[in-house]
Amino acid sequence: MAGTGEAKKEEADYKRLCNFPFIRQTDMPDEMRIEAVELCVTACEKFATNNESAAKMIKEYMDKRFGSSWHVVIGESFGFEITHEFKNLLYMFFGGSLAVCVWKCS
Repeated sequence: MAGTGEAKKEEADYKRLCNFPFIRQTDMPDEMRIEAVELCVTACEKFATNNESAAKMIKEYMDKRFGSSWHVVIGESFGFEITHEFKNLLYMFFGGSLAVCVWKCS
């Protein structure tokens, strides 16, 4: 039983160390990218245990701010191949292994 407690502590320490956004791929303009990254970090921190609510928050904000047709996927261990509008893709990691993919398509 001591091993599981120690494993949880190590995981919490890892997430604390990796508590910064790591942008894997983007083609957004600088202003949009900065705003989207800050939004993703805020949503992931606010809804740390509910990825669906975080994705919904990001999508609704991006739809209002930059026009409709935004899509958001948040999770661990997923791959993707998408078609998106030019200069409207953000793929980042937050908190270690939590991936966030935000893109717009018509």
